[in-house]
Amino acid sequence: MITGKDVDHVALLSRLELTDKEREMFTRQLNDILEHFQSLERLDTKDVQPTAHVLPLQNVYREDRVGRHIPREDALANCPNRDEGYFKVPKIV
Repeated sequence: MITGKDVDHVALLSRLELTDKEREMFTRQLNDILEHFQSLERLDTKDVQPTAHVLPLQNVYREDRVGRHIPREDALANCPNRDEGYFKVPKIV
């Protein structure tokens, strides 16, 4: 069960200032949410297959094969800063 003290703690972590009315409202709402989840726990799901997605989706991959590529000089043609045939970019740490 969620108490007003729990709501105050979350509000402090979130840097929120709550009025007494808001504290009561959030306490009631959070307890209603938990009560709903408790009702879901009572459902019989032993014959329900676990799923990762509601639709039967799967990844579709294309064959990995070598194809035509851009010549290095063409790729570096508009590069403002390069070094020995490579793009030179600022170091990011």
